Amino acid sequence: MAAWPDTAELKRLLAVSGTELDETLDRVMAAAIAQTKLMAGTWDEGSDIPDESLAAAALRLAELLALRPDAAAQAVADPTYQRLLYGHHTSFGIA
Repeated sequence: MAAWPDTAELKRLLAVSGTELDETLDRVMAAAIAQTKLMAGTWDEGSDIPDESLAAAALRLAELLALRPDAAAQAVADPTYQRLLYGHHTSFGIA
């Protein structure tokens, strides 16, 4: 099992150095992890652990949110993000 990515990993991916953006990137990373948990469905903080695909999905979403915050609504529809989430949905909406 993997761990959720952290801000340092996001900074490496974005090729950002220094600390002036740390607070903003912390929020972006936290939002991406929360959204990934939501997209996966029922998430139990006490027993659920992300695997490599979920961790990568959260990092991909954080990258998209950091680079294009104005396109946040479209970020969750990103094909790479969706592929990484494939097979992780534990609840489904019923229309």
